[in-house]
Amino acid sequence: MTTRRRETRSVAFRRDREASWRRLERVLDTVESRGLTALPERELLELPTLHRAALSALSVARAISLDRALLAYLESLAARSHGFVHGARGRPLAAFERFVLVGFPAAVREHAWAVALAGGVLLLGVLTGFAVTTAQPEFYDSFVPSGLAAGRDFHATAEELRAPLYTEPEFASALALFASFLFQHNAQIAILCFALGAAAGVPVVWLLFTNGLTLGAMAALYASHGLGAEFWAWILPHGVPELLAIVLCGAAGLLQGQAVLLPGRCSRAEALRRVGAPAATIVLGSVAMLALAALIEGFFRQLVHAVPIRAVVAGGMSGFWILYFGSAGRSPR
Repeated sequence: MTTRRRETRSVAFRRDREASWRRLERVLDTVESRGLTALPERELLELPTLHRAALSALSVARAISLDRALLAYLESLAARSHGFVHGARGRPLAAFERFVLVGFPAAVREHAWAVALAGGVLLLGVLTGFAVTTAQPEFYDSFVPSGLAAGRDFHATAEELRAPLYTEPEFASALALFASFLFQHNAQIAILCFALGAAAGVPVVWLLFTNGLTLGAMAALYASHGLGAEFWAWILPHGVPELLAIVLCGAAGLLQGQAVLLPGRCSRAEALRRVGAPAATIVLGSVAMLALAALIEGFFRQLVHAVPIRAVVAGGMSGFWILYFGSAGRSPR
């Protein structure tokens, strides 16, 4: 009777957890045959979770004395995964290199639809803000907060608008402080885009669109005074990585929104869990991009005033990110 009861418990125990074990087996088969670099980013991030689940199951199986065959299977599975999960510790530089060269760009490419949608919403905001403000300048104050405008409105002269584009720094320490402030401010906007994704993604769309409205309205203001080219040369050296980072965080938020609205056959909690790893990867990489943007805005833009040089840097920055997200981390065919 005891043996039969033990077999019954083993069958029930296996039925509830076997899907996770089989998934870990498939991942380990791939790693053992082709190496860790062959794993997609999602499976690589999932490997530690599957390993811990196998260890937990092994601990429970030992505690309730399940059959030897099941114990042997779980011990083998845990031993196989242990080396891959814990063997990489102590190599932070290798992990960082993999994240920069493989994980981050691969996660962005894998969810290109969300990136395209977030970018389209931001661009729509820019075009709308520019068109509406050009046609009806009275809308400028509605689109641009007074704190951000800082006196730059349609009552200002061309000289007053041009002055901030070529401000000379008085102290080097002030540049460092300014760069730190910009990073914190932009990171807050980006993280907010990501955090609001769980609310079905609607606030993310609104936040991206309103940020685009602000940029478009300011562009219309400068264009109306014949300073359009100088404005974009001032904005884009830091604006390319900054706006792209905000778009990427918005894309991460949209992934969460999709999981809430369209979870498919799984529960919403499970759908959110599945998009959590790639979304977090995208956000982490975006924060690094915002740090780069803050350095450019705090130092380069304040020290380099030649419009052609600013334009060349903006173009080079655009080309770099296109090449990076388009080709970095792709496996050779």
